[in-house]
This record gives sequence, structure tokens and C-alpha cells, in this order.
Amino acid sequence: MEVCEARVMTRRTSAASSELAGRPRASGPLYRQVVQTLKQEIVSGVHPVDTQLPTEGALQQRFGVSRHTIREALRELRDAGLVASHQGFGTTVLRAGSPRPYLHEVASINDLIELANATRYDVRSSEIVVADAALAERLGGGAGSKWLRVRGYRFAPDDRRAVCFTEVHVHGSFAGVARLLGRRPGPIYLLVEDLYGETVVEVQQAIRASEAPDDVAAMLAVRQHGPVIDVRRAYRLSSGIVGIVAENLYPIDRFHLSMTLRRAKG
Repeated sequence: MEVCEARVMTRRTSAASSELAGRPRASGPLYRQVVQTLKQEIVSGVHPVDTQLPTEGALQQRFGVSRHTIREALRELRDAGLVASHQGFGTTVLRAGSPRPYLHEVASINDLIELANATRYDVRSSEIVVADAALAERLGGGAGSKWLRVRGYRFAPDDRRAVCFTEVHVHGSFAGVARLLGRRPGPIYLLVEDLYGETVVEVQQAIRASEAPDDVAAMLAVRQHGPVIDVRRAYRLSSGIVGIVAENLYPIDRFHLSMTLRRAKG
């Protein structure tokens, strides 16, 4: 399979840029010189907290370096907890001591197991609900259908701040998994597979910007109706029905999306 991405490395000239040429040369790769300059500007207030850094293209033009060099510099700034990058939102300067985004790559259904095992799901409530028209539209079922609703928060190891708020709706046909919640680790869809002999054959994922509901904003440490990233996954079972719908709300400083696209053969 052929990777559908190409990085073009540009040759550095003797005068890489007026910005870097006028400063003392740091040892190591060129991107570290960019890091040093941007760190100095962030600390001195040239780029205030909660404002965005210039775009990658603007930084590339300013420093006279390749896009790859700029991306490496931004990566180091993220690792240092100075900035956070979000798809479609740019790169934002963080307040000192702000939490770093929780990162986990999900490229297959099996990766969802690792994601669930890497975090702790703290269930706060579970109940049977009857879908009205609005909920039925969200879940893809019919009005009047019954669902098990499970609400709670996911936590990374040794972190008191929630990674995300998670609300899971399980089709009423599989509501018996409620008695296993908190007793067995792993994702809820595995409980459905084990208890009912079903198999998840497809997971449809949708990501959108949303607002933090009043009842979860404080736990996520965001302001009421503040921006969050809504990741919705619908699990289609071997019987053909959508048996599970999970919605995860992430504060924008705790969410990072990365995808690798590959060209299909033929």
C-alpha cells in the first residue's frame, strides 16, 4: 500500500532567514532555533495566552525554513506544554501549567479497546430512557424505542482532571450489560459482544464543534456553553442494527486529531 503523503525537504541556504541570521546560532537542528525564538516571544508576551500563533505558512515565510521544520518546532512547543494545536483552530498559546492534550491514535476498531483500557471510565449514572423525536434522530432509531443511557467521565492515569465526558446509549435489546458496568473493564461494546454474541462490524465516527452543557462544564474545567469537541461513534452490529452510540465531549485543549491516509490498491 502506498502512503498518500509526501514531505518535500528544502535545502537550507547559507542565510536561512533574516530572523534566524540575526540571532546567536543554537546548537542542534534548525527547528530548535525556531523553538528558542518562539519560546522567548511567548514568555515575553509577544504572543499572549489564549491567542493563536501565526499559521504554519506565515512562520515558514518568516523564518525562511521548510514546513517540516516549522512542524517540528510546533511539536516541541506542544510537548513543552506551551501551545496546543487543533484541527481547524490553529495553534493556541496555553497558560502556564495548562494540561497537555491526552493523545491516543485510533485507526481501527481494535484500537478502541486500547483507548478504553488506557483510561478509566467513571460511571456517574445509568438509566433506561424512552427516545423522543430529538433523541431518536440523534441515535438513528425510532421514537418510542428504549435505550440504556450511561453517563460518566474518562480519566487518564494519575490525572484528576477528566479527559472527556462520555454518554453512551445502548439499544434496549442489550440493556442487560448494565449489571456488568463497573465490574468488568474494557469498552461497553465488548460487554455487548460477550453477553449477547453480537459482533461490531462497523464504527461510524463523526467529529464536530459543540458547546459544553451546563451540567458537565465544571467537571471539564470549561466555561458554561464554552467550545468543546464532540466525537460521536455509532457501532453497527452483525445483526444489522446500530446497537451503541457513544458521544465524547473533549475540551479543545485536551483533544488532538491525527490521521494517516493510505492509497487503496487498484
